[in-house]
Parts: sequence; C-alpha cells; structure tokens
Amino acid sequence: MTPDLLPETPGTRPARRPGERRAPRRDLYAAGAAVLLFAVAAVAGTVVEHRDATLHVKWPPLLATWHPHAGPGTPAALLVAVAVVAYGPALATRLPWRRLLAAVWGAALAWTWSLALVDGWQRGVAGRLTTRHEYLRAVGSFQDIPATLRAFTGHILLGTPDHWPAHVAGHPPAATLTFVFLDRAGLGGGAWAGAWCITLGTTAAVAVLLAVRALASERHARRAAPFLVLVPGAVWLGTSADAYFAAVAAWALAFLALAVTGHRTRPAGLAAGLLAGLAVYLSYGLTLLVVIGAAVLWLGPARLRALPFVLAGCAVVPLVFTAFGFYWWDAYDLLVTRYHQGVGGERPQVYWVWANLACLVAVVGVATVAGLRRAGGFLVRRERTADARLAVLVLAALAALLVADLSGMSKAETERIWLPFALWLLPATAFLTGARGWLAAQALLALLVNHLLLTGW
Repeated sequence: MTPDLLPETPGTRPARRPGERRAPRRDLYAAGAAVLLFAVAAVAGTVVEHRDATLHVKWPPLLATWHPHAGPGTPAALLVAVAVVAYGPALATRLPWRRLLAAVWGAALAWTWSLALVDGWQRGVAGRLTTRHEYLRAVGSFQDIPATLRAFTGHILLGTPDHWPAHVAGHPPAATLTFVFLDRAGLGGGAWAGAWCITLGTTAAVAVLLAVRALASERHARRAAPFLVLVPGAVWLGTSADAYFAAVAAWALAFLALAVTGHRTRPAGLAAGLLAGLAVYLSYGLTLLVVIGAAVLWLGPARLRALPFVLAGCAVVPLVFTAFGFYWWDAYDLLVTRYHQGVGGERPQVYWVWANLACLVAVVGVATVAGLRRAGGFLVRRERTADARLAVLVLAALAALLVADLSGMSKAETERIWLPFALWLLPATAFLTGARGWLAAQALLALLVNHLLLTGW
C-alpha cells in the first residue's frame, strides 16, 4: 500500500501550512455565506411568488410545502444521525476497506429509508412514484415496447394525443422502461418502485468512495465516508427516480476511475461505457457527465489504454434504442419545446440562475460548501498531490452544475434533478477538520427540511 492509501492517524498528519490556523474560521464564513444565500433566495422567492406567481413553487426556492410533522421514521432518523456523528469518523478510519464500503451502504440505506418514512409509508414511499406526473402512470402504455419506442416522440408535446406525463416526456424512455420491466417481473406498483430507487440510489455512496480512492487516496475516501452517509440530499433520494439515475451515473464514473488508474482496464472501461450510455437514456441532463468524465480521464495515467473500451461500451445503449426507432436528438428537441409549454417557460431565469444554487446548498449541506472552499485553494496553489487530484474531481462536478444552471433548462426542482452531480461535491468534505461538528450540521439540515416541509415529486 502506498503512503497515499494509508488511513490518516494522529501521528502521521502533515505539518500545518502557513495560514492553516485560519482555515476553520474561513470554513465557517463559507458556511455562513451559503446559509445567507438560501435565506435571501427564500425571501426574494416568496416576494416574487406572492406578486406574480411565476415561480410555481409554494416554499421557494424548494419545491415544497410548509408542513411541520413527524412520522414513523423520525426515531430511526435521529438514531442514525447520532450514531454516525458519534462513531462514523472513527469507524471510517479503522474498518477494513471492504467492510467500510458495506457499512457505508447499510448506513446510507438506514438514513434514506428513515427520512422517507418521516412522511409515512404511503406518502413517503409507496405513493411517491404514482402521482399524475410520474413514470408509473405510463407503464400500461408499454404493452408493445418496440411500437411504443417508435412512437415515443409523438407523445412528448402538450396537445398531442395521449401526451406523456411530465416526467415520462421529460426523460428518454429507458427511465420508464425500468419500471415497465419491474412490473413485468412481478414487482409492480409504487412500493416496489420506491424500494428500487432507494436501494439503488444509496449505492452511489459506495461508487463515489471507490472513485475517490482510485483518483486521490484511500485516506480521502475514508474521511469523506461519513458525509456520504448523512447527505442532506437523502431527503430527495428517498423516494425519487433521480436517486436511481444518480446511482447509474456514479457507477459509470467509478468504473471509469478504476479503468483509467489501471484497475482491470478492459472490463472496467466497458462497464463505464455501458453505464454512461444507459445514463443518457435515463436523463437528457446526464450528458453533462462528460464534464466530470473528462476530469477523471485527465487524472488517470491509463486513460489512453482505457478510452477505446469506454467508447465501445458507450455505443451499445444508443445503438439499441436507435435500432428500435427512438432517436435521442429528435426527442430532446421536442423536450425543449415541451419544457417551455409548461411552467418552465414561465419561471424567470433571472431568479432561478442563482436560487438554484441555494437549492444546492440544501442538498449538499454547509459542510460541503466549506470543503469546496478548501478545494479551490488546492487548485490555486497548482499542487500535484492527492489533495489537488480530489479538488479537480469535485470542482469538475461543480462546473457541470454551473453549465446546467446557465442552460436555462434547470429552473427549480434542482434539489432532485441535480442529485447525480451533487453527490460528487460531497468528497470535498475530506478536506475539513472537526468532522463531528460538520456531520452534526449536515444531519440537522436534513432533519429540519424533512420535518418542517413536505417536499415535492
């Protein structure tokens, strides 16, 4: 094991850099600025919505309703939060690597399930994916899958006969097909769909850790592990199809990281390509994974050996869907029109272009904001260390989100839509000191949001 891969212990910490004593104070300033941004977005959004009702959200900037409540998941959520804050950092240092990955997934499952059940079984899990906008409403329309794929684009626009529900129209057909296949396997209905999204979605934490270990160091992965459990975005991971999309995207990038660092380059490269191809047929927005993927390639010494296998894998899913008569670019062009036919055409970009970032604070938490502040410092110093490699990864994810923000196709609801990218910001928490305090802040944010608001979708 190389020195980079050794867990950090009190006796092996590097000497402090000049100015490092001021870093915790600056972290708090960054966190305070993030809280202020959210407060300003909430106040300004409330004013705009009361004045002309163009935001189309009841509790701006989040798609939510003010509704203080508790539920059967409340005791479990509190227990998980206390346990991870108290024991997470120490266990992340001491557990063998494979046991750590299993523990992270198990704890993330417990955290996400408990938060979902704060809203109760029906409202929090079983009924989430059965509303009029959701994928399950269209499962019965896929009796003849090849014929449905050929005709899919003919039902995207409002005003067309039997136009698709909002989420079906807003995504390529692989998203809906997932629930069609679950239904045909005997796992139909909202409960199974919700369980699928939570179970798959929480594996994203494991994928991110594998990528961080491969690209930066095991020490960084271990330090970030508890934060990937107590992610505030778990409020939206359970239960949302975007949790499933986030997992597919995360594993695509994890396999890419393994491939470009020489870990079973051929099979890992093919797996990365296959999952990346699937990702862009689950969500049009996941094409922006190319920004993070480019950073991963740049960081990997075996990128030239891996790239042919990645590209070969990427071609498979697009070729299959095209052969069945679904043309991605034609559908995306129609989606842009559909987006502006609905509330997306009314929501003012001048508000959402910065309020979306306030939503992002609610997803990743103030600890991640503080970590990103530190990540920027490593790039400014132009170091070629494990810290700098991790900084490149997380700042590439931030760049992808900024592109999505400026596109004008992400106005509101980004607390859910941006999950596949937001999870890649969380490893920035590896740069922080005082892990327990920051973890407590992350958990408190999630608990407040989940108990004070009813979140949409």
